[in-house]
Amino acid sequence: MSIYTFNLPDIGEGIAEAEIVAWHVKVGDQVEEDDQIADMMTDKATVEMEAPVSGTVVAVAGEEGDIIAIGSMLVQIESEDAGAAPEAEEGQGKAAAIASKDDVVAAGQASDRKEKNNEEPKAAVAPPPAPDPAPEQPPTDVMAADNAPLAKVLATPAVRKRAADLGVDLSQVKAQGEHIRHSDLDAYLSYGSGQGYRPAGASQKRDDETIKVIGMRRKIAQNMAESKRHIPHFSYVDEIDMTALEDMRADLNANRGDRPKLTMLPLMIVAICKSLPQFPMLNATYDDEAGLVTRHGAVHLGMATQTDQGLMVPVIRDAQDKNIWQLAADIGRLSAAARDGSAKADELSGSTLTLTSLGPLGGIATTPVIQRPQVAIIGPNKIVERPMIIDGEIQARKLMNLSISCDHRVVDGYDAASYVQALKHLLETPVLLFAD
Repeated sequence: MSIYTFNLPDIGEGIAEAEIVAWHVKVGDQVEEDDQIADMMTDKATVEMEAPVSGTVVAVAGEEGDIIAIGSMLVQIESEDAGAAPEAEEGQGKAAAIASKDDVVAAGQASDRKEKNNEEPKAAVAPPPAPDPAPEQPPTDVMAADNAPLAKVLATPAVRKRAADLGVDLSQVKAQGEHIRHSDLDAYLSYGSGQGYRPAGASQKRDDETIKVIGMRRKIAQNMAESKRHIPHFSYVDEIDMTALEDMRADLNANRGDRPKLTMLPLMIVAICKSLPQFPMLNATYDDEAGLVTRHGAVHLGMATQTDQGLMVPVIRDAQDKNIWQLAADIGRLSAAARDGSAKADELSGSTLTLTSLGPLGGIATTPVIQRPQVAIIGPNKIVERPMIIDGEIQARKLMNLSISCDHRVVDGYDAASYVQALKHLLETPVLLFAD
């Protein structure tokens, strides 16, 4: 037997350290060669580490959330087929530790055998006779405190369930008729007689829980803090009449054939890309350390996507060159990859502008946080049907508020408002989306 030390390998150009985001083994576990042992996260991706040899895990580098340097020990495995022995001193220390552990186990086993050999045989003892069954008790709602029988409480199943949910003893509620009604229960609660009923939310009370911020959650926290620390945000919100665009979307979906179903997002991306050439300061990145703003010709659109691990932003490359069906396919593919963890590093970086949408949860208005080093982020909110006065008549229209947050160092308020007005014109006149 020998100890094989598996050091964290170089897992990417320019990567000096990685965070332990998940352990799949612990000390004492048996592993086979190529078994997954840990997930390591860098600034670019999460990488799965596999066991280089078969054997028993005898040491691990740290806990989830710890950061270790490239080239340092990740795990040590006691193995018969380890290719290289560790340094002599380290190997002796490990061997001594393992021997000590084996001695303790052996001593414990010997002690157990000695105790068993010294035990005197005990005479068989007959089991005690079973106690007499307790007399069956009548239902609690028909007995008083002194065990005197009472009349059975009459109430509908709905009232009984409500009383049980509130923790109310129906025998304490006075009925105004032949049986207890909801109004009787309300009166009992309203006039102070129900001091014993269950407080609101009592069944939902939980113990305090402390959660270590690691992995994707830590990256999100760092990125958001950096963005708010360095970027002076301002937000602008305007209302857009989406009725005509929603009608167009319904017609397109009715005749889509085997193409993906359209949400509002592909149509909005077309509008974003079509209006950006007049406002190049929005499709830009700002290197504040070098004092350089790069106005990008291509639109590499980030799509903020909620996953089980937190917010991720996959990127639609060259969105300006794609039609609505291609955009719909890219949105579905990239969102699925972000959620199942299969998105590649180059699919999660390099965006020049971000679109963030909460769908039906979009609320009235949002103030999204810019993804540094970008200078703008656009947030459509939910579409609601409301009355509007058009040509002197009240009509039901589908309205949506559109939010935009901008970096005030690079984008002026007038520029942001003007861009949203251009975007609004396209969305409210959707035929222009497909005009040259």
